[in-house]
Amino acid sequence: MHTRPQRELATAHAARNGAGARVDLLVVAQMVKPGAKVLDVGCGDGELLKILTETKNVDGRGIEISREGVNLCVAKGLAVIQGDADTDLADYPDNAFDYVILSQTLQATWRPRVVLEHMLRIGERAIVSFPNFGHWKIRLKLLFQGRMPRTPHLPDTWYDTQNIHFCTIRDFRDLCNEIGVKMEAAVALNAWGGKLRINVPWWFWNLFGEQAVFLLTRKK
Repeated sequence: MHTRPQRELATAHAARNGAGARVDLLVVAQMVKPGAKVLDVGCGDGELLKILTETKNVDGRGIEISREGVNLCVAKGLAVIQGDADTDLADYPDNAFDYVILSQTLQATWRPRVVLEHMLRIGERAIVSFPNFGHWKIRLKLLFQGRMPRTPHLPDTWYDTQNIHFCTIRDFRDLCNEIGVKMEAAVALNAWGGKLRINVPWWFWNLFGEQAVFLLTRKK
């Protein structure tokens, strides 16, 4: 059974492209400007930080709750410390980074709203990716099987999952509106990692997007 110190090391089952990199991480990397100062929260094994360092020449830092993840990152030469997104972001000063990133980890935090608010306090922009619990396959499994669904992005059984707060794309959009966050960009990915069209209505993304990536800023 997973323990709480393992919950932010949740990258092994995410969708990958032919080159081996998680598809959502490649989308995140495209949103980051070269040379930016970046904090990757819940950075796991450091895959995203390595991509950003090698392709965008960023000044990258990370925090990871799992000691195993920290060790993997340090072995790759990455500047990562052990820390908890739910408690340690409060210690960072305002506007310390250009981007604060939370990839496939928001649903594994105890206080998602507080975490998101801290991200936008300490960073000029926040990038968040998460699995969409409103996807049609999940709805059908709940409807016809009457069980908590298991998918490639949500692979664990209900009693053994690292996730605490499941949400849909619509839920996250509502949260952004509630706390006054501007959505600069948003991408929904289908089961094969392809991007859904940007000119379709939100309900379409909520129904057919398996995961989503949002680039956020504070409203001025």
